[in-house]
Amino acid sequence: MSVFSSLPLARTKMENYSKARTLERPSLCPFPGLAPDTPKVRVKDGSKIRHLLRYALSRMEAKPGVADEAGRQEAASRPLCRQIVFTASAKGVSKAITCAEIVKRRVKGLHQLTRLLYGTAVEVWEPLEPGAGLDSLTVSRNVPAIWILLSLEPLDCSQPGYQAPGRYDALWAQSANREEEAAGGSGVTGQRPGFRRKRGRGGGKGPGRHTGRSRDAEK
Repeated sequence: MSVFSSLPLARTKMENYSKARTLERPSLCPFPGLAPDTPKVRVKDGSKIRHLLRYALSRMEAKPGVADEAGRQEAASRPLCRQIVFTASAKGVSKAITCAEIVKRRVKGLHQLTRLLYGTAVEVWEPLEPGAGLDSLTVSRNVPAIWILLSLEPLDCSQPGYQAPGRYDALWAQSANREEEAAGGSGVTGQRPGFRRKRGRGGGKGPGRHTGRSRDAEK
C-alpha cells in the first residue's frame, strides 16, 4: 500500500480515538553547581508575566520600603539570591525570554547563560468505543525547551549562550545610531533609507510629457 493510500486510513483510525491525557517529562537543569536556594521559575503558556516578575524581583532586589509588618517579615524570611533560573517549553518560551529581559533591565550587572534543550511529551489516546476492539495509543514527541540563568556572579564567558551585562542595551544603542546615520546621510528626515515614492496615475510629470490639453493649445 502506498503512502498516499494509507493516509486516509490513518485519519479514519484517529477519528475513533480521543486524547485522554498528556504526560510531560521536562528536561533536566543544564546548569550544574547552582546553590540549593537558587529559585527556578517555570513559565507556562497561561502564566501571568506580572506575577512571575513580582516573584523574581522579590528574590533579586532589595526593597527597604515595605508597606506593612507582614511584608517585612516575608522579605526577611526570603534572603536575596545571587542567581535565578527561568525555564519554559513549547508556547511558554517567549514569555520566559520576556521575563529574563525585563529582570536584566531592572537588576543591573546580570550575566546570562542560555541553553536550548528538548523535553518529552507523552500523549495517551483512548478509543471512543471500548467494545470496538481498539487498543490504546501512546505517542511521544519532542518539545523544545529553554533554560536561562541570570547571575550576579561572573560566569564562564567561553560557554556557548553567554551574554555579558549590558550587552542588550549596547545592541539597541548601535541599532539606533545606525538608523540616525542612515537618515542623516540621505538628507531625508522621517523617511526610511531606500524608500521610493510610489508613482501612480496623475503623479508628477516628467520631462517631455504633455497632456492632451497642451497639444490642443499648440494647434
